[in-house]
Amino acid sequence: MASFTAAEYAARLKSTRSAMQARDIDLLVVTDPSNMSWLTGYDGWSFYVHQAVLIGQTGEPVWWGRAMDALGAWRTVIMSDDNVVGYDDSYVQNPDKHPMETLAALILERDWQASTIGVELDNYYYSAAAHICLTGKLKDHHFVDATGLVNWQRAVKSDAEIDCMRKAARIVEHMHQTIVERAEPGLRKNELVASIYAAAIEGVGDCWGDYPAIVPLTPSGMDATAPHMTWDDSPLKADECTFFEIAGVYRRYHCPQSRTLFFGEPPAKYRAAENAVQEAVSAGLAVARPGNHCEDIANAFNDTLNRLGFEKDSRCGYSIGLSYPPDWGERTMSFRRGDRTVLQSGMTFHFMPAMWLDDGGIEMTESILITEAGAECLCKTPGGLTVK
Repeated sequence: MASFTAAEYAARLKSTRSAMQARDIDLLVVTDPSNMSWLTGYDGWSFYVHQAVLIGQTGEPVWWGRAMDALGAWRTVIMSDDNVVGYDDSYVQNPDKHPMETLAALILERDWQASTIGVELDNYYYSAAAHICLTGKLKDHHFVDATGLVNWQRAVKSDAEIDCMRKAARIVEHMHQTIVERAEPGLRKNELVASIYAAAIEGVGDCWGDYPAIVPLTPSGMDATAPHMTWDDSPLKADECTFFEIAGVYRRYHCPQSRTLFFGEPPAKYRAAENAVQEAVSAGLAVARPGNHCEDIANAFNDTLNRLGFEKDSRCGYSIGLSYPPDWGERTMSFRRGDRTVLQSGMTFHFMPAMWLDDGGIEMTESILITEAGAECLCKTPGGLTVK
């Protein structure tokens, strides 16, 4: 069953079709599972095989995928059963034929003749082989790159979506509290991650936990000088930092938050970096309001950080919401110089001011909601370094 009202899905479809019309796209082939879910409600761990949602200028969307996954589509999508179409299992991971052959046949069958077709070219789930096969079978059609077209329609969240993200925030708060209570020198990292997963899936009250698009990132010591390390069975150590980049998830809506744990008294450089990041974050949050631009947050953050003797080369934030592996970002807006996207009430971001030092790293991040009054931090987890 779909997670939102029929009226909300109708509004999503309307905005997507308006964007299609602006680019003269007759048919949109949506392969990003986040976009598929946002448009139709489809939810299933089936994105390892080829699947798509087809959006024409009229009529219901059409879900297309592996025949066995059509059973899940019937359970979750808003469309009638006739608009759920499965392909034979012999097409799955078979070098002699490709599922896109059946998608091409479906497009012709549904009478999208000689049309302009938009595809998400720069997408994890739409392979080069898929594109070659589809375009080869539809030589009379004109193909254009529609990467990001649906993603941008998702930028401003509805009240119902914001409610999901608030519930995800309660879950990630619970996860961080679990880390503080459970972590101690000598505890093997994999045991701590098991507790993090348990807290994430257990949830809080009626806020049950969904699976994250990114696994817990939990590096310690020198491993924490790199941003995207996971875990092993090594024990936590005294006088060493560990940062935890994790997300609470409710109905696929993500609320990421990072904190850094230090056993013992942190060195002076860690305290200096902590103070600099906190002051820079405050400067960024002060300009995170409707009418300003994404780059205004980055400029305020980086100017303050530079004045205090630190530097961050990478972006310091990005849009978040509904996501599937391997990424919880929406792949649209970023907090960095040059991004002139105008902030609007209802946008949600992961403000990600991570710092990597020569012997460790500091991550103290926030998921924020843009409101008419300014930025609201969705999580209430205590800020700064966690010292134990």
